[in-house]
Amino acid sequence: MQIYLPIAEMSIAVEAIFFLGAFVGFISGVFGVGGGFLTTPFLIFMGIPSAVAVGTQGSQLVASGLSGVMGYWRKGHVDFLIGSVMLLGGFLGTVIGVFFFQFIKFIGQIDLIISLLYIILLGSIGIMMLFESVITTVKKKTVKSEFNQLKSRGIISKLPYKMRFPRSKLYISILVPGGIGFVSGFLVATMGVGGGFLLVPAMIYILGMPPLLVAGTSLFQIIFTSAFATIMHATFSNSVDIFLAFFLILGGVIGAQLGVKASKYVTGARARVILALLVLGVCTQLAIQLFLSPSDLFVMIEK
Repeated sequence: MQIYLPIAEMSIAVEAIFFLGAFVGFISGVFGVGGGFLTTPFLIFMGIPSAVAVGTQGSQLVASGLSGVMGYWRKGHVDFLIGSVMLLGGFLGTVIGVFFFQFIKFIGQIDLIISLLYIILLGSIGIMMLFESVITTVKKKTVKSEFNQLKSRGIISKLPYKMRFPRSKLYISILVPGGIGFVSGFLVATMGVGGGFLLVPAMIYILGMPPLLVAGTSLFQIIFTSAFATIMHATFSNSVDIFLAFFLILGGVIGAQLGVKASKYVTGARARVILALLVLGVCTQLAIQLFLSPSDLFVMIEK
């Protein structure tokens, strides 16, 4: 069944949007990662304009993150104080990100820049995941991250505006969690990704937060940052398509539930290899579309 997307100004099969949401939701459920960094490229592959893909993806992050943070909240695994500080930085990053988004849209280079950013992002994530997974599989032991060295460095401890965070048992400068939140907000606004793949390691290795509190606190910050980015995009760039968002969210909820059930069969380093290859495959397809000339430079469509 075809549906017209008023903001994207195109018709598309409802089944395609639903199954995309379900697929990304399934991947999220199986591997325990946010699917935002996959949804936007797949929407671009389907012909959705980059601006609409990025703007609409934020609403899906709100829906998926809300259900997750409620579960962590009930377990007491959310540090609302440090999450609020990250949120302030996230709001600032979102505002700057939206203005940057508007600028590249104004100069007519949004498709090029968004694709380049995703190629860099997905390529980096895929290569690091693949390298870590292969080393772990070969050596049969966990590779220790070099980020652990950051805990002992004195740069962070010398920053001003220190504050106590009793829930996480930390006494650090608010500039550190605020800066991490800023990066997350900028990513949401410019690329439509929550940045959990960066937030979680940064909160563990840079902030030194207890791992038990990291996931819930990260989701708490992402929910409000994504909601703010969605409102900003809808207001300033008119790039949020509610119909597209609805079917993506519907498919994502169902896919995530199936993914959680399947996760017990896909574990360990081999699972991460599969995810890394999927990420690199999407990165390669983006690069092919961007850098290789199409077989037909001009196509006539009869309506």
